[in-house]
Parts: sequence; C-alpha cells; structure tokens
Amino acid sequence: MAASATKKVLVPLGNGTEEMEAVTIIDVMRRAGATVTVASVESDLTVKCSRDVKIVADELISHAAERQFDLIVLPGGAPGSEALKQSNDLRDLLKQQQSNDKPYAAMCAAPAVVLEAHGLLKGKKATAHPAFVSKLTDSSAAEQRVVVDGNLVTSRGPGTALEFALALVEQLYESEKAKEVAVPMVVNDNVGSFMHA
Repeated sequence: MAASATKKVLVPLGNGTEEMEAVTIIDVMRRAGATVTVASVESDLTVKCSRDVKIVADELISHAAERQFDLIVLPGGAPGSEALKQSNDLRDLLKQQQSNDKPYAAMCAAPAVVLEAHGLLKGKKATAHPAFVSKLTDSSAAEQRVVVDGNLVTSRGPGTALEFALALVEQLYESEKAKEVAVPMVVNDNVGSFMHA
C-alpha cells in the first residue's frame, strides 16, 4: 500500500455496544482521514446501543469479512461485546489481523470479553473496564487509561474514549497526526502520553 493511500478502519457494532465509545472512535478516525466502515454483527444494519441510541451501520460484518483493514477497533459495552464475541466473521478478521501483524484495538468490556476469549491477548499487556479486569490473564497494566503493546491498543471505558481514539490515530499514522486532530477539538496536551508496554 502506498504511503499516501487512505487507511481503512473497521468498527464492528452489536446490540448493546457503548455508543459514546463507538461514535468517538468513528468520528476521530474520520477526522484523521481514515475510511471507516461501521459493520453490524447483527442480522440488521440498525444497532441498538447500550443507552437506546440507534446507529445504522454501513454494512453487515459478513460483507466486511471479504476485505482487509489497516485497523480493527472494538468499542465496548457488555452486551455489545458479547455480540461481537459470537461473530465468527469478526473472530476470523481479528485473528487474520493479528497474524498479519496489523493493528487491532478494543476498549471497555471488549478486551476481556472478545480478545481474551479468542486468544488475542496472549503475551500482551492490556487494560479493560474495571468490572472486567479480573478476566484478563495479565492485568499488570489494568490501571492505565490506554495501553499500547505493539499492534494492540486497549482502553478502559467511555471516559477514556477520546484518549483511546487519539492513540489509534497515532498508531495508524503518527503522533503529529494525532496532535493535528486533537487541537481543533480542544483536547488537553496529554496526546501521546499513553502507556507503551
């Protein structure tokens, strides 16, 4: 892929996904210039999020499974994470992403519920929502707001969504791009202060 090519990001959603996390991730990645595909793991494009906000996905996960992405990002929410975990298409995409040494990320319940369940945290430091930290095999970095370990980025919950999304911009592009996105949003100066394992 040429350096100037648009980065492709997949954000899968299921009923019960945490909408603050999903919308923040989608918005920040689009501000950075990425082409974001929102894919429903449900049988319908409309996903009912954890606080009854409805998001209409771009396509079903079965269609997204036919392509490769530069980054796959899982928002959290306990019921939404369970829905993501049950998707065989998403599981296969995540395993392919890891085996191709491409970035993948999750926040809130998703690191413990999805990534841990599919063996995608093996040998990696990660964090998750406090209610799910006990499900992580290695919880040594669990108190950090955002953890970057190689091509894996994890975070804790709705209150860390903006930091997480900016860490993803930094992971996919570089720190200058993350700052370029953060400044017009009036984000404080802690961009790039993520825990690198």
